[in-house]
Amino acid sequence: MPAAVLGGTGLYNIPGLTVKETIVKTPYGDALVFVGQGADDDIVFLTRHGPTHGIPPHKINYRANIKALAQLGVKRIIANYAVGGINAAIPPLGLAQLSDFVDFTTGRESTFYDGDPALGGVQHAEMSQPYCPALSDKLHELAPDFGLSLFRDAVYATFNGPRFETPAEIRMMRLLGCDVVGMTGAQEVVLARELGMTVGAVALSINWAAGIQRSLEIVYDGLPALREKVLALSVAVLRATTDDDCEPAKLH
Repeated sequence: MPAAVLGGTGLYNIPGLTVKETIVKTPYGDALVFVGQGADDDIVFLTRHGPTHGIPPHKINYRANIKALAQLGVKRIIANYAVGGINAAIPPLGLAQLSDFVDFTTGRESTFYDGDPALGGVQHAEMSQPYCPALSDKLHELAPDFGLSLFRDAVYATFNGPRFETPAEIRMMRLLGCDVVGMTGAQEVVLARELGMTVGAVALSINWAAGIQRSLEIVYDGLPALREKVLALSVAVLRATTDDDCEPAKLH
């Protein structure tokens, strides 16, 4: 069965990797995916913001994206996120493995189970372990092979965007135990879990969150090379694990 890497623009830019653009039609709309070719045909890549980064976080069709992966037979996902660092241990160009999230988004389609009997009626996905421990452990195990080190068990705060957060919002997130902040993480994990998929996630800090410095500055130097390493790590983790290593969420 194929596995998937889910991330931002330039996601599939691995040297030597050949992909084929494929449109997957779903009940929630079409999704563009990139299917690996040749020796990489076991990996599917999806860029949540579109190939030209033209879709803002609050307008991403999360349901179409995740449903498309499910229709392709995907059971395991490694998600990559660009984030702001809240925890002092995750500075710009620092990496973190995610273990939990807090969702402060509004107005987004965040479930497949909205009451329609034809689509499963009403179901409630258990989120005691939003992210797969086996995928998380494998991220740490293989990270040194790529010259990487990850902060363990970070909590991801999800805001609507596309604006950045205020210093007061970041102070609130720190009090709640959040380590990083972004705009896309929560919906993807919930929807994937609803459809029986499991997720591991790497957060890549590209700036300090609001209020930590006088003004927000995104770090670009060294970012492309680091993203490439994170992507290669993601593929390696998927190849070093199997669907049986992870436990799907229970639906109640």
